[in-house]
Amino acid sequence: MLTFAVTLAGVAHAGTAKTPWHDARQMIVVTTAGWNVDHGTLRTFERAGDGWREVRAAVPVTVGKNGAGWGLGLNAPQTDGGGPVKREGDNRSPAGVFRIGDSFGYAASVDTAMPYLALNATEYCVDVSGAKHYNRIVDASVVGAAAVKGSTEPMRRDLHAYGDQRYRMGFVIEQNPANVPQAGSCIFAHLWKSPSDATAGCTAMTPAVMQSLLAWLKPEDHPVFVLLPQGEYERLRTAWQLPAFAATDAAR
Repeated sequence: MLTFAVTLAGVAHAGTAKTPWHDARQMIVVTTAGWNVDHGTLRTFERAGDGWREVRAAVPVTVGKNGAGWGLGLNAPQTDGGGPVKREGDNRSPAGVFRIGDSFGYAASVDTAMPYLALNATEYCVDVSGAKHYNRIVDASVVGAAAVKGSTEPMRRDLHAYGDQRYRMGFVIEQNPANVPQAGSCIFAHLWKSPSDATAGCTAMTPAVMQSLLAWLKPEDHPVFVLLPQGEYERLRTAWQLPAFAATDAAR
């Protein structure tokens, strides 16, 4: 069973001197042009001394069909700045700062230092709000078929969804780690179907980009994933100690 282990302890509002992600030495940043935009730009940073340096070229990604909404991560939702709040089934990607959890895929192993789950045909991520295993990846052969009843997230999509390759490689974005009902579930970074296909709330990219991220990520560097509309990013950047960069979109 793969669980979302990060808790909300230590959550801080913007403006505090020390952020809950102060220990992060790797950061993936996704910015979008606005709350209702279904695509964005992904950048990668490493902490160098007291600052951040960008370590590879910016690339395009797709996000939720309806854009983004404030999620439950390491930061308190910044609803005072406007923007919707993430809810189950809203087709919005969670906005905020999130720990990066385990990686997963169809192969027996991949090139990554992150904990890796080789998926099998009986593993599901439970997206049924209120269920015992809500917002967790579980094996139906272990927890029982009734525990995943109604879930729309079989992890071996190639076996359950006509050969779908989107979960062939990916990693968990630890949205809603306390599994709050209706707050959103099963949020991943995974492969895209095409550059124009948005997601149900995840962040999607090319196989080459995913491979490079998995090879780069190191659990000892406490990597985090940031997703924000560009305006919110600039509003919160100093208080949240986020990297500065020129706001140019990657080519689609």
